[in-house]
Amino acid sequence: MNDATLFSLRLSLQVATVATVLVMLVGISVAYILARKDFRGRVLLDILITLPLVLPPTVTGYYLVILFGRNGLIGRFFYDLTGWSIMFTWYAAVLASFVVALPLMIKTARAAIESVDKNLINASYSLGHSELETVFKVILPLSRKGIIAGVVLSFARALGEFGATLMIAGNIPGRTDTMPLAIYTLANSGEWSTANFMVLFLTLISGFFLYITTRVGMRAV
Repeated sequence: MNDATLFSLRLSLQVATVATVLVMLVGISVAYILARKDFRGRVLLDILITLPLVLPPTVTGYYLVILFGRNGLIGRFFYDLTGWSIMFTWYAAVLASFVVALPLMIKTARAAIESVDKNLINASYSLGHSELETVFKVILPLSRKGIIAGVVLSFARALGEFGATLMIAGNIPGRTDTMPLAIYTLANSGEWSTANFMVLFLTLISGFFLYITTRVGMRAV
């Protein structure tokens, strides 16, 4: 394994780990709101969050450029304020992985939270526990298997993200070339032996995480 391959592997794990932590924090919070709160616009919020699951990754990446590019709606304000743009950095790869993995976390966690027996939740309230205490003492412990499955799936999705990452982070060797991008470059340049190794590595990792998700699901039955 040469230095370029090691860099791509390290960067992919770094991006997927940071994105998964963010997905876990945001995803569980949003899943709880969608599962337990009734408010105007809930359906619209659900649709917007789910869109990256069905949109082509390049379209998702295009939206990210529109929003966070140097001249984007949010990116321009941030660039004027700091002189820094997220475009073509590894942070952009984290952002792309976060956006495409977030729906998996929310869908899985929401289903798990909605499956918690409402009688147990009401019993917690009747014992004087606040909503926050009920979340940490009743809802999250009882829905932990679904949440764990969501975290595992999100990490696997973030690790394999390609299209949106290519749009906003670019494919810059030694800077933003995660493993999927490096495989694309290697295949285009005919370096099949290294490409085969990286493809096999990613396939094994993805299979491993699917195995974990399946085992967690079987224990939940």
